[in-house]
Amino acid sequence: MIGITQEEFSRLADYIKANYGIYLKDEKKALVVGRLQNILIEKNCKSFSEYYNYIMSDKSGQAAVTMMNKITTNHTFFMREPVHFEYFRDSVLPFWAHNLKDRDLRVWSAGCSSGEEPYTLSMIIDEYFGKEKSLWDARVLATDISEKALEKAKNGIYANKDVAALPYGWKLNYFTALDNANSVLSNRIKQEVIFRKFNLMTPLFPFRKKFHVIFCRNVMIYFNEETRQELVNKFYDATESGGYLFIGHSESLNREATKYQYLMPAVYRKE
Repeated sequence: MIGITQEEFSRLADYIKANYGIYLKDEKKALVVGRLQNILIEKNCKSFSEYYNYIMSDKSGQAAVTMMNKITTNHTFFMREPVHFEYFRDSVLPFWAHNLKDRDLRVWSAGCSSGEEPYTLSMIIDEYFGKEKSLWDARVLATDISEKALEKAKNGIYANKDVAALPYGWKLNYFTALDNANSVLSNRIKQEVIFRKFNLMTPLFPFRKKFHVIFCRNVMIYFNEETRQELVNKFYDATESGGYLFIGHSESLNREATKYQYLMPAVYRKE
């Protein structure tokens, strides 16, 4: 196994933090070595210094993308932190259904990983509006930095064991058996989610319109306090007045620093 020196780790960690916002502490050194080992061997790099130089010299940017696909965990599942989805269904959707006269509901799943979160939101939206769904533009924007995760998400294929806990009506209406082990989402739901590769560290968000709801859950745990606050400020500027921000239950916002109003654990609102 190719080892990594403290200097090599610090150089790689600084690059990842500066470009992707992810803060790798020293205790993540073994994880980095393990996940990148095969790439070094594949590229004939004798050390992590050589690998770092390879990334810096790659003008296409693909080397950095491949590295981040290996580094990021993309761990998620359907109905993760279900109280959020219940609040979205019972409070958020009724509010916007009553107040959005143009019926243009903009929802963003930031850090969508392999798609379980945005698809869950889309199924909730579809079920909530029912026959009136066709009168609404309520597609979900789903973004992530991992091309590998996005590719899986676009396919919409999930193991039956991962779908098993979903409501019976959802499994009946939104999924079709693919084989003995997997199910695939209906095209009706897949076409309601727009997947895009996007780096949350982009200095200025490029969106023309603001969002009524932003989900960014269990993403900021990888960021330090300064990076987290900068991102939350960008989210705030990208949120419509009255809009909601959902973060992970293991995360929290500095109430002294943020302009969002606290509603309940891990749920905030722009007044």
